[in-house]
Amino acid sequence: MSDLPLKGKKIAVLIESDYYENEIHYYQHRFPEEGMELHFLSRLWGQDSLTFTGHEYKAPMAVNRSFEGLSDDDIRSYAAIIVPSGIVADRLRYTEDVNQVPPATEFLARAFAEQGVLKGIICHGLWLTAPRTDLVRGRRLTCHNNLIGDARAYGADYQDEDVVVDADLVTARTGAHCHLLARTLIDRLKQSV
Repeated sequence: MSDLPLKGKKIAVLIESDYYENEIHYYQHRFPEEGMELHFLSRLWGQDSLTFTGHEYKAPMAVNRSFEGLSDDDIRSYAAIIVPSGIVADRLRYTEDVNQVPPATEFLARAFAEQGVLKGIICHGLWLTAPRTDLVRGRRLTCHNNLIGDARAYGADYQDEDVVVDADLVTARTGAHCHLLARTLIDRLKQSV
């Protein structure tokens, strides 16, 4: 058995400005340490690349991959998709047409339809499910203490734990728990190899 059983597996992290740098920087090191390909996906608004800035240190991050236009096969090519903490989900849930589900939420819904793809949602990442509460209704999850009311309003089964696993959904309480989310995703992926 290889020392890196997850080598070549892909993991995606949705990104936008106001991301929590400590969490994102941790992922940039932790997943490649397992041999995984780490992709940052965002809405690029027709651009080839956009540079986003972190929340605390204003660290720049250039992103050149869009979730828009990805096929179902593309989505299935990811072992896991993470919605990070911070204000990323709030920015990504913007929609030009208030009668339409935001493109990022629609992408997440397509990922939820793929049970073979792990979904990781941490802290305020739960906001991305607000336009499609059916994604988490009845699911066991955790989130930031400020979002417990939101989780319950979405019909989710809130658990007062740092990390909660409900089948293909792994949630973590805050950005400071990113190491626990990553460890749980890695452990679950190793079980399936």
